[in-house]
Amino acid sequence: MYAKQGTHAYAQVDLHSKVAGATPHQLITMLFEGAHSAIVRARLYFENGNIAKRGEMISKAINIIDNGLRSALDHEKGQQIARDLDALYSYISRTLLYANLNNDPSQLAHVDEILMNIAETWKEIEPR
Repeated sequence: MYAKQGTHAYAQVDLHSKVAGATPHQLITMLFEGAHSAIVRARLYFENGNIAKRGEMISKAINIIDNGLRSALDHEKGQQIARDLDALYSYISRTLLYANLNNDPSQLAHVDEILMNIAETWKEIEPR
């Protein structure tokens, strides 16, 4: 029990350190990674039949997308691309919710692929 708590505490300190030293671009990359991780875990919980954990992970992914990625969009500077990404993030969130409510794990792979394509593009435009 103590080892598990220690590992969790260490992971939290490590995450806080990464966030504190990250550039805005790196913070968005971390959001993509967090959403992806939550979706992957939700897929595993679908397979294992763990409905509560599946819902928790889908909710986590939606939260990261809506309150992280969507809220980080700069509609003034980004204009059309920000509007397009906003619509795409909205679609991803709705599809995740649909997948959970309708017990449809195939939708998770679909939205994760979209999200990872956006994340890859984001990594390619990282300022040097």
